[in-house]
Amino acid sequence: MTLRRSAMRCERCEREATIHEVIIHQGKTRERHLCESCAREAGLSSDPHMPISKLLSSFMLGPTAGPQSPGKPRPHQPAKSVVRCAGCGTTYAAFKETGLLGCPACYEAFSERLSPLIERAHEGGCHHVGKFPRRALRDCRSLNDRDRLEVLLGSIRERQERLESLRKALAKAVRDEDYERAAALRDELGRMTDLMEGAETE
Repeated sequence: MTLRRSAMRCERCEREATIHEVIIHQGKTRERHLCESCAREAGLSSDPHMPISKLLSSFMLGPTAGPQSPGKPRPHQPAKSVVRCAGCGTTYAAFKETGLLGCPACYEAFSERLSPLIERAHEGGCHHVGKFPRRALRDCRSLNDRDRLEVLLGSIRERQERLESLRKALAKAVRDEDYERAAALRDELGRMTDLMEGAETE
């Protein structure tokens, strides 16, 4: 007996689906199966060598990006002023084209437009609450260098904000049943708590 797998059908037109998109958002998976022409209309590409700028543009604009459906008039949009980074002069249009920011100040200059993109990419988080360099902390403690230690760990208020942010992310991961992320956040929360307690006792 041979098993024969039936071909997936396009969600829109019932032709054979050649593009399969999997979207994972807040721990929930959603799949779309489209034929080549319907995928093109939806703004998806089958080109494995798609430039990052087009990928980011379609990601920023969402799944409805792409040409308008025939017969639907495009709404008039007022001209937008050109947003430019004060640090390097990069425009938002240049970022959309290349997918590259020119300098760290670009994050601040384009924060209004970048925040939704970063939140979508990181499932809701757009502020970095990363790790601390252990060796640098150990050196600060051994030298009893309070000023440098505060630079590394931040002020007490900043430390509390980091801990609270991690706790909220942990609760959300558990709520979304994303247990791998929850375990990583739990471990990070423990490391950060240990570092902060060690810094306060020194």
